[in-house]
Amino acid sequence: MLDIKTISLLLVYCFVFCVPLGAQDDKNTEESSKRVTIMGLGDSITEGGENFHSYLFPLWERLFSAGYHFDFVGSRSSKCRIGKLNHCGFSGKNAEFLEAHIDSIYRQYPADFVLLHSGHNHFSTENPVAGIIFAQQSIIQKILLINPKAKILVAKVVVSGKLPKYSYVPELNKHIGQMVQNMHNPNVILVDQSKDFEWVKHTISDKVHPNSAGADLMADVWFDALKQILPPPAQSFHPEIVCYKTIDQESLNLHVFKPKQAQKEEKLPAIVYFFGGGWATGTPLQFYRECAYYASKGMVGITVDYRNAYVNHSSPFESVADAKDAIHWIRMNAEKWNIDPTRIVAAGSSAGGHLAAAIGTLNESGGADYKPNLMVLYYPVVDNSENGYGTESMKKRYQEISPLHNIDQSTPPTLFILGTKDQLIPVKTAEEFRSRMETNGIYCELHLIEGAGHPIFYYAKDLTPYFYTIRKITDDFLRKYAYLN
Repeated sequence: MLDIKTISLLLVYCFVFCVPLGAQDDKNTEESSKRVTIMGLGDSITEGGENFHSYLFPLWERLFSAGYHFDFVGSRSSKCRIGKLNHCGFSGKNAEFLEAHIDSIYRQYPADFVLLHSGHNHFSTENPVAGIIFAQQSIIQKILLINPKAKILVAKVVVSGKLPKYSYVPELNKHIGQMVQNMHNPNVILVDQSKDFEWVKHTISDKVHPNSAGADLMADVWFDALKQILPPPAQSFHPEIVCYKTIDQESLNLHVFKPKQAQKEEKLPAIVYFFGGGWATGTPLQFYRECAYYASKGMVGITVDYRNAYVNHSSPFESVADAKDAIHWIRMNAEKWNIDPTRIVAAGSSAGGHLAAAIGTLNESGGADYKPNLMVLYYPVVDNSENGYGTESMKKRYQEISPLHNIDQSTPPTLFILGTKDQLIPVKTAEEFRSRMETNGIYCELHLIEGAGHPIFYYAKDLTPYFYTIRKITDDFLRKYAYLN
């Protein structure tokens, strides 16, 4: 049996030598913010539609970039570029409808913060103001009866050019302001969505629903109100946004994270991330956390926006073309951030891992200045053949785009991380990738994470131990090639 002194020495050893202190500090920083729930409550202006925008996604972007830990909740969901966002926006319904259903809705989704924007879907001939105010008061009371700690942000609603139908809105907004003031409840907060909203500039042709500029403006107003009452964020992100390519007058951007204390004459390695999402959805924000982390370690972290099916109605072939152009642009403009053009890492997850692997394996005439010098692949799609994964067009033309089938001696050294329970990428595919790399004399380090699926972790949810396992494996790989000190 061990004595007390021996046990104490063992505990000290485990603490000092078995826990990477820097990583633990990072973990504590990232997880220090309390996770909260937010419900958007209203009508089609909350829900969004096929030809107009909701404020939900731009608000999600602002909250995520500011470092808040949150989830949108509700009984309904709307598509956006990250997939779907939950809410309680009911197209065509009015405040009276919400009042009739809020008890059951809120009991099922008891959000910490409720964003109430409701007042449309009446005609001025109905003289609806008194009824809307009564319904809103009842909505607020029912929510607070279920959850007295809930914070309810009540909006003066956006103005409309659809007249005379919505000629009552200015009067309604005056009464909403008075209603909130008369409640004398610090948990009921007035938010003026009408102040700077101009229907001529901020709505689509129907003069009611927000266009992209209107949705952005609404998101700004909600965000300014929320950040006054949300728990302090764990970590905020402030990348430099730079256009690397323009398609049909639309900018494709790089989100660049620079080391704070780098010497001007020092040439730095860069790690360039491509987001996952099946070439259909996704956002560069997916890798903000990783880019900020590696910038703190002396690298330049870059996350790339590229064309995807949801935003651009594009195919994976356009996504690959954008990935090539992004690396080419970074290499041609390396001096802007003191990047060493011979030390560029292409990284990504899932479909983003495919892009990173594709630009590392494909060769074209006229030079290969888009090729990275290392690849870091998280559960990547590497087989686009008939037996692999991808769209039908990819499978028909897989030799043009499939990383597994284009490996040669110019492919850079690679880190490949995959879960043993991945539903999309078989372990045998990863092992075949490594075998072909080794046949060509290229180093490929394969890590199989026992029990992990696809994805291995969710960037918009609470981080799991898998996240820190992947970070440590990545750190070790980058140190092996002296990209990370």
